[in-house]
Amino acid sequence: MEASNFSALYMKPRLNRSSFFKHASDVMLDSRECTLVPRSCIGSGGMSRHHLPMCPQKGSNLAFSANMRAGANFLPASNGLTSRQASRPHSLKSCQVTREESGGTLSGESILLTEKTLERELQVAIKEENYAQAAKIRDSLRLLQEDSKASVLAANARFYNSFRNGDLAAMQALWSKGEHVCVVHPGVSGISGYDLVMGSWEFVWADYEFPLEIEIKDVQVHVRGDVGYVTCIEMVRTKGSSWGRHFATNVFERVDGQWFICIHHASYVDL
Repeated sequence: MEASNFSALYMKPRLNRSSFFKHASDVMLDSRECTLVPRSCIGSGGMSRHHLPMCPQKGSNLAFSANMRAGANFLPASNGLTSRQASRPHSLKSCQVTREESGGTLSGESILLTEKTLERELQVAIKEENYAQAAKIRDSLRLLQEDSKASVLAANARFYNSFRNGDLAAMQALWSKGEHVCVVHPGVSGISGYDLVMGSWEFVWADYEFPLEIEIKDVQVHVRGDVGYVTCIEMVRTKGSSWGRHFATNVFERVDGQWFICIHHASYVDL
């Protein structure tokens, strides 16, 4: 497969713009201290290097690694996933999910679709005063939402949908609020704290055309108590580029009955 050759995100420093750093008084980066990766910079593996600038850590936990390795395209979200609508949603069984590409289990996208379908049918049944049917649908909806693996997969699908569409507002709503959240973009060190994490998404998305092409493979989900995580392979392609491949780990925590992402860690792998 042809190696990806999509360019660096910026050719001039922009890290000090207010939209990236919400608390400029706490984070002061001199643009002269940023080493930018040129558009023609290709790694030893033939893949273009990661598109974020390399800046030293200064006054915050924003740590862009100066030792970036050659990386594939950044960016995830879910595209090309098969959705299955239940013809009888009220008979929906508890989801036992290990791989999203498996035809025998529900995917995160399918769970989202089923949830929305159930909600619509519930409103229709109530409007038609068919309360027996409404009760069945309500029970199925509750079963789906109480299934921890299904709920984590649905949260994972929402994360990738926001990524695919470049929807910053949706991304902001999906993350836990706090200093404990962390994102590791391919090729750079971790960025911690809600405001800085959100700023990094805005920065990364600045020069891309949406929606992105994204396929997710080898999805596995694990849940224990109020913490769950998803591992997957992200196949990502931006306009005019070839496919990039990343291994991603997404960690979710349950807060007041709702699952929020608190860690996203993506690293490139060879095609």
